Parts: sequence; structure tokens; C-alpha cells
Amino acid sequence: MLKFLRSPTALVVLLAGIGGIALVLYAWRLPPFHSSVEMTENAYVRGYVTIMSPQLSGYVAEVPVHDYETVKAGQLLAKIDDRIYAQKLAQAEATLAGQKAALANSYQQELAAKAGISASQAQLDGARAAFNRARATWDRIRPLAEKGVATRSDADQARAGFEQANAAVNQAAAGLQVSKQALATTLGARAGLEAAVTGAGAAVELARIDLDNTCIVAPRDGRLGEIGARIGQYVTAGSQLLALVPNDVWVVANFKETQLEGMKAGQPVTIAVDALQKSELTGHIERFAPAAGSEFSVIRPDNATGNFTKVAQRVGVRIVVDPGQPLADMLSPGLSVVVRVDKDAPTQTSADQAASRAMPAALRGSGA
Repeated sequence: MLKFLRSPTALVVLLAGIGGIALVLYAWRLPPFHSSVEMTENAYVRGYVTIMSPQLSGYVAEVPVHDYETVKAGQLLAKIDDRIYAQKLAQAEATLAGQKAALANSYQQELAAKAGISASQAQLDGARAAFNRARATWDRIRPLAEKGVATRSDADQARAGFEQANAAVNQAAAGLQVSKQALATTLGARAGLEAAVTGAGAAVELARIDLDNTCIVAPRDGRLGEIGARIGQYVTAGSQLLALVPNDVWVVANFKETQLEGMKAGQPVTIAVDALQKSELTGHIERFAPAAGSEFSVIRPDNATGNFTKVAQRVGVRIVVDPGQPLADMLSPGLSVVVRVDKDAPTQTSADQAASRAMPAALRGSGA
């Protein structure tokens, strides 16, 4: 045995065997290479990618931005020819003006109807006064006519005046009722006129919204992807014109289920970015996915039939990149990263996380 160990070839073979065993133990994290640090290469930078689409149809009239340009919230990205929608707004405003005029006329009709009621009431009062005078005359003459003192002609004239005054009272009373009904009709029709004004106002707002929607603006700060819109291109509602990527990014690391034991929200994370020559950034665990990634796939695996081979499932872990790191501004959604989590490290509390986000950039950069 000693002679065998003295041989250089045998010594090399022995060392290679020991190295191989050590490499296997290290790869499988078996003693004595067991570590509290969990690592995965199945991790990527994620972000909100907003596809900008029009809400109406028309020809593209203006595209003032370019591929990969940085834009601010409210900046114009594309504009659709607005001539038709401007005329629709003018038409809706004209309709609204007409409905308002009709409503104003209703108020004038109300005033006229009230004045008509006053006039009819005055006529009724005058007719009643005339009736009372005619009745008094008839009451004086009738006894005299019965005794033969008054002439027949005077009696007939007094009776005719009485009946005529009575008819005038009835006519004036009917006129008063007509005036009151005219007022009621005016007031009853006003509800319809007010509804028409409200509907016309809503039509104006819809037309104004359509006109505003001809200008497609950035909903928030970010960077643009490739511009798909072209001047003169006819687009419809829902057409994909361009993509906006806001500055907010995070990391989703897909750890094996066997690596999750001991992981907690708030634990610090080291992030190595492939695109930045493995430069490292720091972050912390924010939350865990509610289910394994296979549960969210379109076609989920069914292991109820045939042979079965156990495969470790992966669970997504959302990681927040700590603020105040210059390299964090270079992260883009889709980049590959390598994530390491030290499960023995103390967790960062919610108060610490809030304080870190609220800390001024100058203090974060100085390491205060």
C-alpha cells in the first residue's frame, strides 16, 4: 500500500478522487459543505411593461418620440388625427346650447303662465263684480215687474244682464283653469328639458374625452421600447403602438422547494447581475408566491397516471432592490441575475424598510 501511495500516478488518482467527492458534496450542500446561503440562477429582473394603445380609430398624425427614449409622465407619445373628433365636440356643444335655450324658454313660459294666471284671476274677479251688480239689479226689478210697476222691457234687460254676467263668471273661471293647466304643462315638460340638457352635457364630455384620447401620453416616467406607430398609419382601438417600461424594477428568484426552509420576508439578498459583469447589488425578500410555478402554467402537469419521477418544484420569491445603489438604475426587465440568500442573517423589519425608502438619496449614497 505504501508503495502504491509512493507512485506519482496513484497519488494523482487519489487526489482526483478526493477532489471529485468533495465537489459532489459541495454541489449537493452535504456535510461538511453545508451552508446557510441558498443560491439560484433561475432569477430575472422584472418590471411593469405597459403596452400603449389608442382608445379610438384614426390616422396617426404625429409620433414625436423615438425608440428607447426616456420620457416623463404626461409627455406626448403619439397623436391621432383629431379633425373628426373636434367637429363631433363642436356638434355636441351646439346641441347642448340648443337644449339649454329650450330650458331657458321653459322658464320664460313659466313666467308667462304665471302672468296669465294673474290676468285670468283679475278677469274672474271683474266678472264676479259684474255678476254681483247684475244680480242686484235683477233682484230690484223682479219684484217690481211682478207687481206691474216696472216695464217688461226693463225686466227682460235686467234678467239678460244677470245671465250674461253669470256666463262671464263661468268663462273667467274656465280661463283661470286653462292658465293653471298651462303652468302645470310647462313645469311637467321641464323635467324632460332638464334631462335633455344633462344628456347633451354628457355627450359633450364624451366628445371631449374622445378628443383628448387622440393624444396618447405617457402615464408615468419610464423608457420606451421600439416604436410601432408610423405617421399616416391607420390604427383602431386596441392597436399596440409602443411599450413603456417604468423605472420600478424588482427581482423574481425561483428557488427549489427544498431551499425555502428558513427563508423569511425581510432577509437580505445579494444579487449578481450577468449584464453588469457579475456586479453585485443588495436587496431583501419582500414576499413569496402563493403556489409553485407549475400551478400557474397554462398546461399543468398531471402525475396521476403512468410512471412518476419526483421533480423538485420551484416557488417564486419577490425581491426588492435596495434604493441608493447607482447600478440599480441600469437594471432592465428580463435581465438574468444570480441570487444568494443568507437564511441566518437577521431579517429587516417593515419599519426598517420604510425608513430605508424614506431616507434621502444623499444619505443613502454616503452610507449614513
